[in-house]
Amino acid sequence: MYRVQRRKICTRFFVFNCSLRTSGQEKRLEAICIALTGDMQRHYDVYYRVHAQSFGWLGWAKNGAPAGTAGYAKRLEGIEIRLVPKGRAAPGSTARSNISAY
Repeated sequence: MYRVQRRKICTRFFVFNCSLRTSGQEKRLEAICIALTGDMQRHYDVYYRVHAQSFGWLGWAKNGAPAGTAGYAKRLEGIEIRLVPKGRAAPGSTARSNISAY
């Protein structure tokens, strides 16, 4: 399951195989949250980081925490996702995974 922050649109929840498009509205993706469900969440942690416009690669977020920006109007330009067995270390720094102007 994942959740996204769109420019001037409230946060919405999506399940796999759903579209992220806002046809004709030109709303950029600014932040994302990703969480595992079912057996996967019992055995793995999901880590993800984003490349945000003007900020570059941010730190790793984990299990539903936000990754990206809020209040800066900066688009996501890339997303990296890794599954890590429960209890193992993060793939890198977890500092500064979400930057908020609020």
